[in-house]
Amino acid sequence: MSANAQSLDLYETSIPDLQEGLRSFKFTSVDLVKAYLSRIDEVNLKGPSLRAVLEVNPRALQDAEEADSERQSAGESSLGFLHGIPILVKDSIATARPDDLGRWPGSLALSNSIPPIEAHVVGLLRKAGAIILGKTSLSEWSNYRGEVPSGFCGRIGQCTCPYYPQAGPSGSSSGSGVATAIGLAAAALGVETDGSIVGPASRNNIVGLKPTVGLTSRAGVIPISIHQDSVGPMCRSVTDVAILLGTIAGKDPRDPYTLAQPAPVGYLSQLDKDALRGARLGVPRAFLLESFAHILPAFEAAIELMRDLGSEIVDPADLPDAAELMKRGTKLESLVMETDFKIGLEKYLSELRFFGDDTMAIRTLADIVKFNKKHADQELIPPYHEDQTRLIKCQERAENENYHSAVVEVRTLAGTKGIDATLDLHRLDAFILPTEFPLGFISDDATPSSAEPTIEFAPALPYGLCFIGRAWSEAQLLALAYAFEQATQTRLSRKAYPSAIPKTQLHDVV
Repeated sequence: MSANAQSLDLYETSIPDLQEGLRSFKFTSVDLVKAYLSRIDEVNLKGPSLRAVLEVNPRALQDAEEADSERQSAGESSLGFLHGIPILVKDSIATARPDDLGRWPGSLALSNSIPPIEAHVVGLLRKAGAIILGKTSLSEWSNYRGEVPSGFCGRIGQCTCPYYPQAGPSGSSSGSGVATAIGLAAAALGVETDGSIVGPASRNNIVGLKPTVGLTSRAGVIPISIHQDSVGPMCRSVTDVAILLGTIAGKDPRDPYTLAQPAPVGYLSQLDKDALRGARLGVPRAFLLESFAHILPAFEAAIELMRDLGSEIVDPADLPDAAELMKRGTKLESLVMETDFKIGLEKYLSELRFFGDDTMAIRTLADIVKFNKKHADQELIPPYHEDQTRLIKCQERAENENYHSAVVEVRTLAGTKGIDATLDLHRLDAFILPTEFPLGFISDDATPSSAEPTIEFAPALPYGLCFIGRAWSEAQLLALAYAFEQATQTRLSRKAYPSAIPKTQLHDVV
């Protein structure tokens, strides 16, 4: 299809199609930004009030003008896939002035703060010519405040899923999932600690990738766990994920974990519609709980499809200590995450600059709890958004022998004696599971995972398929995911509910 303003539907348009239109001067980056801003205006706080975008970049149109000027003078051959393409980023990812965008992890507590650096991944997007369109909403403090519904934050309220009115969007990268699903930008960045990319990608019928910890830098990202945090792409297609991942992956001295990554991989060039032929895929049945009964028929159908496409399915392919991992591993993971959160966040807070009344500076978890109580009308809204138990519990954590032992045991249970051992035992290329499985066991720093387009809408919301592999196996996982995507093409089998779909298209602004 020719990439002109009349033919493109921003609900689904891919990054390559947008770039083709820009390169052939069928429309401009200014046109794109205007169209996306109008789409955000239609559904974010008006109409269905999805509350996916916290704020838009006041410089977005100016940045688009600069991108258009560069295209006019440089010629198309020297510009990459993301040049002039509007991208949204999760609010926990720092952007630097002059954008004048917030970086508050959805919390009003940091509303008068300025981070010392811009996130490394944002710098890479800018270097590639991408336009930072704005910041997306999230589960406040990345779901680590307390038992609060996913998608709620004090800055904007409750984000909801566009596939069923008032349904939860999953989290914590809630806004990135929702915004991408209905075309409020070309793509978005999320951050995962424990399901925060894979979950919202599945619930909002898009593709998400949680990279191996260390493939993408966390410098400039508000931390939850140094052992588990990972910045990843959230897109409408595997192709777009490969493009975005190839842009944000790379070493960064400010994040020592990235220094261990292997040589760069051309993710886009390795996509293969026949990648499932000959692949050995394992099904860890022990993780398929009774609560998954409503999606198991669709999962079984997906397995049969992959068999038909030439995959060899090893079923079951259970981890040796699956029961122990789910029971003891969950407790150990909580200890590690709670301690990491206290150490990492308080270090991050100590580096912030605060303007205005210095007595409002937030330096500790206790300061956050106190602030929320003082501003309860916005932060602790009854009856579902009052809890702060995680923030309170984490104040008690300390870096000690129990913590260090837990770090080693989690890595052993989930990694060397779990995922890696089972993959080696059965000579597997990857595990496959529905995205609703307990995500904790793949949250270890050595495990990448990819959530794929919907395998079923059951009972009324999307559920996806997850490919899980060894550390640094993103290229292989994306190839498998691409083959599944091309064989099924399920994303458009059902769209968001009508009022959640913005009406503005490129031809309305060109």
